Amino acid sequence: MRFLAATMMSISLLAPLSAHAEETGTMSNVTTLRHEDVRKVAPSLERYTRDALLGDLWKRPDLSPRDRSIVTLAALIARNQTIEMPHYLNLALDSGVKPAEISEIITHLAFYAGWPNAMSAVAVAWGVFIQRGVEVSELPVASPSLLPVDEAAEAQRASRVGQQFGSVAPGIVQYTTDVLFRDLWLRPDLAPRDRSLLTVSALIASGQVEQIPYHLNKAMDNGLTQAQAGEVITHLAFYAGWPKAFSALPVAKQVFEKRPK
Repeated sequence: MRFLAATMMSISLLAPLSAHAEETGTMSNVTTLRHEDVRKVAPSLERYTRDALLGDLWKRPDLSPRDRSIVTLAALIARNQTIEMPHYLNLALDSGVKPAEISEIITHLAFYAGWPNAMSAVAVAWGVFIQRGVEVSELPVASPSLLPVDEAAEAQRASRVGQQFGSVAPGIVQYTTDVLFRDLWLRPDLAPRDRSLLTVSALIASGQVEQIPYHLNKAMDNGLTQAQAGEVITHLAFYAGWPKAFSALPVAKQVFEKRPK
């Protein structure tokens, strides 16, 4: 009863906050730092941001600005880093990522980075959508007609996972089949290559190297080239840190070497 009462109290407190958010066009107190703000604290960081990050990295040719936006959003959401999220959500929209795709990016990452991180991203994205006049009609429906499933490949994956872990955690094995690979991955408002790019980026950014081989192979099967995959790691060195990028390098190298030429 105490837990229920506390929950109801939390819900009641959310109502005035939601009303205020609709009036102000934001659900978050985060603010995007300006270059001059950074310079007042860390002048060298501002220089690296201006020269190495924005002046060079984002202009490298092996990933388009749209792809880099997806990779960056994956890192920010997976690591629950909301300060710069408004800037990069706007940049993603300016780079050709549609509001429906951003909606699906957040939904997809609820499964790969956790519900709390996705909900934090929802709070920020809602403010950006309101400011840019994005209508609910532009967003994906909750239950669309799904893309066709590759029955043979999915049966093989489900059998392998079931044999490995069915006796350990049958629930997650069932959810992996029913919710992830027979529903989430088949939602049509984010292309399979984009879902793979998003997933690989989130795994690298959160240091989940054990999961990288399967999803990197899947990404390359979905159209990501080796050069693009290497550039994803390079990009994430800046947004998730050099250690996580270097942890991903030997795993990616093994995947590249084992794939048929």
